[in-house]
Amino acid sequence: MKHSDSKCPICNGKKEQGKVTFTVDLGTNLVVIRETPATVCSACGEEWISNEVAETIESLVKEARVKNRVIEVIYFSLENVA
Repeated sequence: MKHSDSKCPICNGKKEQGKVTFTVDLGTNLVVIRETPATVCSACGEEWISNEVAETIESLVKEARVKNRVIEVIYFSLENVA
């Protein structure tokens, strides 16, 4: 990460690697993805995810939508996505 990217654009806090819980509301269904890799501001808690993580989340949500469960809780893992 570049030095200029290490500060939060919201509050100037320090951006650090961490894990978050990502939630997607599909209207009649809810998908919760735990342990999602993200960059998190240590001061305000703002979160950012990489393009690779976003693509994985899209795949996980697509699979959850097919299952049509009211609530689907998934632990993030790159191995689970083809």
